Amino acid sequence: MIALSLTEIAELTGGAPHGVEPAAAPVVTGAVVTDSREAEPGSLYVARIGERMDGHLFVAAARDQGAVAALTSRVVDELPCVVVDDVQAAFVALSRAVLDRARDLTVIGITGSSGKTSTKDLLGTVLATSGPTIAPVGSYNSEVGVPLTVTRVTDDTRFLVVEMGARGIGHIEYLTRIAPPRIGVVLNVGTAHVGEFGSREAIGRAKAELVEALPADGVAVLNADDPVVRSMSERTEARVVLVGEASDAVVRAEDVGLASDGRASFRVVTPAGEAPVHLRLVGRHHVGNALAVIAVALECGMSLDATVAAVADAGVVSRWRMEVTQRPDGVTIVNDAYNANPDSMRAALAALETMGTGRRTWAVLGSMLELGDESDDDHAEVGAEAQRRGVDELLVVGPTARPMADIPATPDTRIRWVEDADAAEVVLRAEVAPPDVVLFKSSRDAGLRWLGDRLTTTDRTTQEDPQ
Repeated sequence: MIALSLTEIAELTGGAPHGVEPAAAPVVTGAVVTDSREAEPGSLYVARIGERMDGHLFVAAARDQGAVAALTSRVVDELPCVVVDDVQAAFVALSRAVLDRARDLTVIGITGSSGKTSTKDLLGTVLATSGPTIAPVGSYNSEVGVPLTVTRVTDDTRFLVVEMGARGIGHIEYLTRIAPPRIGVVLNVGTAHVGEFGSREAIGRAKAELVEALPADGVAVLNADDPVVRSMSERTEARVVLVGEASDAVVRAEDVGLASDGRASFRVVTPAGEAPVHLRLVGRHHVGNALAVIAVALECGMSLDATVAAVADAGVVSRWRMEVTQRPDGVTIVNDAYNANPDSMRAALAALETMGTGRRTWAVLGSMLELGDESDDDHAEVGAEAQRRGVDELLVVGPTARPMADIPATPDTRIRWVEDADAAEVVLRAEVAPPDVVLFKSSRDAGLRWLGDRLTTTDRTTQEDPQ
């Protein structure tokens, strides 16, 4: 973070300092954290009060990890602190002040129903080859995650990549006030969280808040292949750059191919020229993500050659996003079980079909959350998609996902349902054999990501979820 004294933090947040004389106020030079376990020497610990835990109970633990100050809503004895009425509002004010003090900084916001984290990771990797870049690891895309990301900015940061999620109208607009973007990327509008929004149209309105926040001299990078996203060009004053496979896309993919390992290649056509692109990331759906990244990189001043070279070198950054592991015995494990919605399920099954050519394929699928009244139908459709993709073994895990298994049987796909991940592990340990390909896909609370981790070894191991 840009170094700030406790006195300055009090001024920026409207709080009152306690536990130290102004002349001896500590200076925050390390990370701003909301988890005491992540504190480091020089950290500021933000003591949020959540639904299940009061962060004030962990001030001492943050101190022991090296934190020098805390942002609190009551006086604490363990650390010098700034006491405020509303910790979240003060946290936002602090993060915005850090951003405003940064020099020569370009902020890029990314949203979409699926692919946000993978695209954010890819863009962060690419831009880092051009200058100091901040991009969060994982899905730090909320009212907590975005300030945590912003406060990592330092004096020399050139690019800040911010992932912006939403579970309701107004959420993204709120995040853009914390980190006002000059470039905004909208990847797609699907049915993720439709149970909370009510309709795909409402999701589109929420995602459009990102492009509505762009300045007139900003850039909106929009997916030309998604009609809802394409129509957002009418809702921004910024210059629009369409990306995709559509003939009028400004940054366009042609001659898309998919290798036997599930990795895509294509020729990218841009105003700066054309170039072949070969991805290390698994799945055809990454073509659209890569096009958005290329468009942003060109807008940030990178050459086409440097951009496509960096895209080709980039691998998986955040865990459980199409992680491919080749076991010593020849079994391939594909762990994509951090998040799931109907669109991402279809993309993962398409990748499995390609990777499994000539091999037995397993789709170990769990629940997709927040789908509302359409949940049973959406789960059943995913089961049918697995059949259409020629999956040999469909293993459905958990009560919510059961409609995936309650579909008419076909002779080519064996379908089984089990109660939980432990029961699934019994089946997989007994039956998976070389050279099978095993895909794990679900929302993260289904626990399949940990099962995928355990199955990456031929020995039975355990994995404790730290969350």
